[in-house]
Order: sequence, then C-alpha cells, then structure tokens
Amino acid sequence: MDFKDVIKKLDKMLSQPLPGRLGQISMAPKPVDEKRFSEYQPINPRRGAVLMLFYPGENDTLVPFIKRPSYDGVHGGQVSFPGGKWEEQDQGLSQTALRETEEEIGVSQSSVNLLGKLSDLYIPPSNFLVSPFIGFVEEMPMFEADPFEVDRIISCPVDLLTDLNIRKEGEIIVRDKMKLNAPYFDIEKEMVWGATAMMLGEFMFLWENY
Repeated sequence: MDFKDVIKKLDKMLSQPLPGRLGQISMAPKPVDEKRFSEYQPINPRRGAVLMLFYPGENDTLVPFIKRPSYDGVHGGQVSFPGGKWEEQDQGLSQTALRETEEEIGVSQSSVNLLGKLSDLYIPPSNFLVSPFIGFVEEMPMFEADPFEVDRIISCPVDLLTDLNIRKEGEIIVRDKMKLNAPYFDIEKEMVWGATAMMLGEFMFLWENY
C-alpha cells in the first residue's frame, strides 16, 4: 500500500474514538484475563510505552517488530514493538517510546512524526501498563539493533499485516514451561501473540472500520 495513502488513513482513523477492549479482546490469550482492560485499572503498575512505526519501502509501507533475545524472563524470545519502561528523565510516555526505539533499533527520535496512540494495555505477568504510540518516518531507516535488547528486526509490509490469513490460533509454549491457547499473527514464521497481538487487534479494528 502506498506510503502517503497509509499515513492519510492512519491520521483519519486515529481521530476516531478508540475501541479499547472491543478491539484488544479479539487477540487476547484464552481464558481471557479481564484485568488487562482499562475498566480494571491496576494498582501502582510500572509504566511503559512502545512505538508502532511506519516507514516507506521500495514499493510498499512497512512496520518493524523486534524479537527479544531468549532469556529466563517474562518476555524472553517474544516478538514485540520496540519500546520499554518509563524513566524519570522522560518527558512523558511518548518520549519513552521514542527513546526506547532509538536505543533498540537506531531510529533517531527527531526523525519520528507521532500521529497518536492506541489504548493503554495492562500486562499482568510483568505488572506493566503500556501505552502504544503510532508514528512514521519519511525515509527508510538505517536500522542498528542493540544486540542486548534485539535478536532480530522483522520488517512487516502493511499489506501482510492487514491480511486476515495471517491471523491464527494455536498452542503457545511460554518460556519452555507453560502452555496456553492464544490467537496470534503469523509474521515471518514468528508467532506474534500476547500484548503485542492485542495492540494489533485494536489497530486492525480501527483499520477495518475507518
């Protein structure tokens, strides 16, 4: 899809009321944990932010995901948007998203145009309340992955992201221990599930309805 057309559509859809739970729940792991949704605000959560970044490719528009290195932690080996925890020097959560994106994949904060954000989403296992921001850069970035934070960068075309055929459901093995059933996006043979899939669920609700 043409980059300028994508940005126009994003700008229009982000001016609409956010669906929140209505969009997020479509990609929530089963059984659904209602504490994830905004009507069940957690007490003293840690705050974090991520960035869904759009950029022009040669013939299409792309969004980068990162795969975390495997480690014995809540999110080890998972695929997500670039982002991380709020720090005291951040002037708001939007700067958290921009700073973390620059640190993790090398996209300069000053080059990113923010369009808006999706609904906050609570992640019970890590007690994080995450704000997903949406932005774009005018040119294809020269990515530089932080080897301590990023195992690989996955650039996904918007046309693939919006393809219903990549939305699947199956058994997820978490940290080689726990099994659960969850919907996911099948992107470059990676299972994008959990909080990232729920954010994408809300995004796709807006994309398909506006």
